[in-house]
Amino acid sequence: MSWYRNAVWFVKGLREYTRSGYESASKHFNPADTEVNVAGRSFLVTGANSGIGKATATEIARRGGTVHLVCRNKERAEVAKGEIVTETGNQNIFLHIVDISNPKEIWKFAEKFKNEHKLNVLINNAGCMVNTRELTEDGLEKNFATNTLGTYILTTALLPLLEKEADARVITVSSGGMLVQKLNISDLQSGNGTFDGTMVYAQNKRQQVVLTEQWAKTHRNIHFSVMHPGWADTPAVRSAMPDFYQKMKNTLRTEAQGADTVVWLAISPEATKLPSGLFFQDRQPVPTHLPLASTHGPPEDEEKLMEMLEELSQKFKSTSPGT
Repeated sequence: MSWYRNAVWFVKGLREYTRSGYESASKHFNPADTEVNVAGRSFLVTGANSGIGKATATEIARRGGTVHLVCRNKERAEVAKGEIVTETGNQNIFLHIVDISNPKEIWKFAEKFKNEHKLNVLINNAGCMVNTRELTEDGLEKNFATNTLGTYILTTALLPLLEKEADARVITVSSGGMLVQKLNISDLQSGNGTFDGTMVYAQNKRQQVVLTEQWAKTHRNIHFSVMHPGWADTPAVRSAMPDFYQKMKNTLRTEAQGADTVVWLAISPEATKLPSGLFFQDRQPVPTHLPLASTHGPPEDEEKLMEMLEELSQKFKSTSPGT
């Protein structure tokens, strides 16, 4: 049935995920939802030097928030920070160089961050789609290391900081691609069978939805959400999906349109009136499974995923201060 799931997803995407889908949905938005002054609140955005991450950081900065940009490439990140400061006039923009595919680096960063800053909102935006099976220096498959394990470790490490604040939120940027995937915990690092980067990415994005649902159950005073930005014209899409980009480039959303729901989830009082743990598209909660797609899995698999990630993440956690 994989052909069916892919066909349904693509047809649905043509209708809803493109620029015209956003324009249609946005007619029902209340502009007042995001006309919010967030001065004094602290936001951390991963993958913030371009695309949806940068657009999100810019909009939050425009509204007075303190923004921590977590990026991998120092040179590109410095340029992005300068552009955000210039465009918004907000000087409270801080830069942290961290590779989200490197678990030791994430743990080290999070421990330092907890000692130096407060945090109201964590936005897990960093991601990658590597189309050939590539291992990190730790022997981890690159997509999984970045999209799933990196998201898990950063969030887990920063939860104690978020727990201290009122109206704390965690938003994770997923993808509609996850709708074609059933959670598969038997091969987290895609070592079996033919490697398909697009489907591995989609599986990671399904895992992010599960993480959000599980965190929402166990951390009641933090509001968790996960969202699909639609199909946006970003550097990541251009580099990872060149054929898709060429076919769809005239219909793709802008980066700001892709970031709109992230910003809404991060700052709007309306967002937290909805239950924690939901999947959003265009400011509305939407189902995490397509009808007839057979992507539902047993609840014990979801719990097992959390156990496996916790066990794996602890292997990279330093027991010595300062190492």
